[in-house]
Amino acid sequence: MRKTFKWVAISMLLFVLAACGNNNDTADKEKGDTPLQVVTSFTILQDMVGQIGGDLVETHNLVPVGTDPHEYEPLPEDIKKATDADALFYNGLNLEGGDSGWFAKLVDSVGKEDEAIFEIAKDVDPMYVSDEDGAEQENPHAFLDPNVGIQMAEAIRDALIEIDPDHKTDYEENAASYLETLKDIEKTYEEKIADIPEEDRILITSERAYQYLADRYGLKEGYIWSVDTEENGTPEQITSLIEFIKENEPPVLFVESNVDTRPMETVSKESGVAIFEDPLFSDEIGKQGEEGDTYVKYLEYNIEKIHDGLTE
Repeated sequence: MRKTFKWVAISMLLFVLAACGNNNDTADKEKGDTPLQVVTSFTILQDMVGQIGGDLVETHNLVPVGTDPHEYEPLPEDIKKATDADALFYNGLNLEGGDSGWFAKLVDSVGKEDEAIFEIAKDVDPMYVSDEDGAEQENPHAFLDPNVGIQMAEAIRDALIEIDPDHKTDYEENAASYLETLKDIEKTYEEKIADIPEEDRILITSERAYQYLADRYGLKEGYIWSVDTEENGTPEQITSLIEFIKENEPPVLFVESNVDTRPMETVSKESGVAIFEDPLFSDEIGKQGEEGDTYVKYLEYNIEKIHDGLTE
């Protein structure tokens, strides 16, 4: 009931925000001196759009570092930015809550045409995870695989060209350079994982966020929970992972930067396998000025840590 009231109130607020902004925005665009205004749903997309769009694009990101992208509550500033934006970019694959999630409600509230909404992972073949009731849902964490990052970069390039065809050459040139970097990183992933002894290619994490990565490069997955819920790290989940660890004998356990470490600490204590000293990234890039603060650095950081942990 409270959330319903909140979205009604937000819708009412839009009339005021739109009236304040539309006249100035139209005048600016006619002058041709305003960057393309793009709203992104989470940090990885914001960085990728910035890399490909360059100075031609100005982004406003919705879900900040340290906030769960699955269940976000947009702020008044987000509503205004989305109302005034030329386009809204989101991941898809259920990251933003799917057809009834917070991003879908935001889109409905600001009244954007379908042509202004871009699902960046729409061409990615989804993989599925089961929730605690056994229901299957799309795993949104495809971007942990650099091959998917390449697909997403191409989708962003094409979207920017569709919105702003006058700068097609700029977007193509920026994207070409960025894609070369991502392809080099993909080769690094192949080389680093090939260097891990086959019997040690076992990736243990808190959440099953690394499914696409593990499937692509032949890593065996172990995890405490498959889907973020209010009951993560239950005794049953922990017992199940401990049994998996006993059967597979991984060199080390990993914890993601955005999860509660206590469940994995329990697993470590009960199994006798140490947690690797550095966390992995999953749902977000690092804070600005810190490790992993771009998508490229995020990918490079993860493969270095996975390789170091599984070869030590």
